[in-house]
Amino acid sequence: MKLSPQSVFLALILVGGVALAEGAVDPDVKARQDMMAANGAAMKTLGGMASAKIAFDATAAEAAKQVLIANAAGTLVVFKNQASDPAGHASNSIWTAWDDFSAKAGDMGTAAAALDTTSAESVAAGLGAIGGTCKACHTAYKGS
Repeated sequence: MKLSPQSVFLALILVGGVALAEGAVDPDVKARQDMMAANGAAMKTLGGMASAKIAFDATAAEAAKQVLIANAAGTLVVFKNQASDPAGHASNSIWTAWDDFSAKAGDMGTAAAALDTTSAESVAAGLGAIGGTCKACHTAYKGS
């Protein structure tokens, strides 16, 4: 069977459209991924200063702290809508245990707000509390 050029063109468009649709990321999922990446960058900055792998900079430490505080407050906004997460990072239990998830987000905000960014030593002293809140939430609510 011989296909017309128009049929081949239409088939390519359909296959391309399916590939694009499969690669599309839900905007809610993208917002979550961006927020988690920003949290990771902030923790890397603070951890680097706490371990003396990077030079202590009070302004940068405070900026990282503010990212964590803002993202703790914004967590409920970006997770409000249950969205498809093909990578499986967000567990469906987030939405069935919303009150606990909300409390864990609040715990992160509280720990971040308490962080003293005046010295590398004070950052090191407070970093464990923030990391503990991250671990608690990820253990309960991060998918495979």
